[in-house]
Amino acid sequence: MFYNEIIDELLRKGIEPFVTIHHEDFPQELQQRYGSWLDPQMQEDFVLFAETCFKSFGDRVKYWVTINEPNLIAELSYERGLYPPAHCSQPFGNCLAGNSDVEPLRVMHNMLLAHGKAAKLYHESFQPRQGGSIGLIASCFMYEPLTDSDLDRKAAERALTFNVGWSFDPPIFGDYPQEMREYHGSELPRFTPEEKRFMKNSIDFIGINHYSAIYTKDCTNSSCLNGGDRAINGFVDITGERNGQLIGEPTSMPFFFVVPRGMEKIVNYLKTRYNNRPIFITENGYSSPNVQDVEVEEILNDVKRIEFHKSYLASLAKAIRNGADVRGYFVWSLMDIYEWMHGYNVRFGLYYVDRKTFDRIPKMSARWYQDFLKNNSLVDHPPIRTDI
Repeated sequence: MFYNEIIDELLRKGIEPFVTIHHEDFPQELQQRYGSWLDPQMQEDFVLFAETCFKSFGDRVKYWVTINEPNLIAELSYERGLYPPAHCSQPFGNCLAGNSDVEPLRVMHNMLLAHGKAAKLYHESFQPRQGGSIGLIASCFMYEPLTDSDLDRKAAERALTFNVGWSFDPPIFGDYPQEMREYHGSELPRFTPEEKRFMKNSIDFIGINHYSAIYTKDCTNSSCLNGGDRAINGFVDITGERNGQLIGEPTSMPFFFVVPRGMEKIVNYLKTRYNNRPIFITENGYSSPNVQDVEVEEILNDVKRIEFHKSYLASLAKAIRNGADVRGYFVWSLMDIYEWMHGYNVRFGLYYVDRKTFDRIPKMSARWYQDFLKNNSLVDHPPIRTDI
């Protein structure tokens, strides 16, 4: 009843619902019973849940996302142990359980197969009569070489392959990137011939959550902090600083530097790698620096958030003019919300939320975005550079 009411109200307001079936949380019972995403049983339980959603809401929901950011779940929950169930091993973290070299690969494999099975069910049993589409969302940084060396250049390419390719190659091409197989060998799970068949072309659109670009340093021929980022970024180290200069203006989130050029670059990369499959920018936003005792009026006067979105949208527009098939753009987020491990200290929202009264107060960015969508001009800002 609750979700039916939300969907119906969105449609009454002229808003197209985009539904994500799994956004990082699941019943604790599944963790206790068999270890959740570490076990193939999670695939079947996910498909049952997805089928329930298709049956209940598919007459009104035309855009489905199976899983949000499986690559980030693998990294933060099973490599670094920062998110539940907090699995990791040295040198990546100090957890009570886990194996940071193997478990991220296993849980990603189970998540991708869960997606593939749910997408097969949707395409065969629901899409013909409901007419919707289904996709997958990945966290997508743009990676740039720290130096002009061939090793760092290849490291940046490898980071994209191990992150973006890890997420989208299986549901588009039917298998993992060959480069991942070369580096991980038998640790990287394999798809059966049948699995490859239903995985291939199992997404109708690509969803990306993009916030920033980051520098990469090769770790295959030199020592790196903590041995580099193996399973996630392809044996590279990442940094936001080069020659004493940050890659972009810092925000309250680590590594979420303001680097507008990254938007055009990552979209162009996806366009080339995946033959210009439809793309949705499913998250893009600015987290205001966390300043203690800041006045509400200062929070509401969020000029930097407006500048962020103007510059990133300008960069996205360049990619679209270059032929990228981008179908939509979502601001993260509508209002200041509970941002996982960061709680309420990180503010991405267009609306400020008074935590005592729960009043939602539009920031300047909310009014600007409303006018932007209506093709009006609210605030006269100088042109924003996108080449920085």
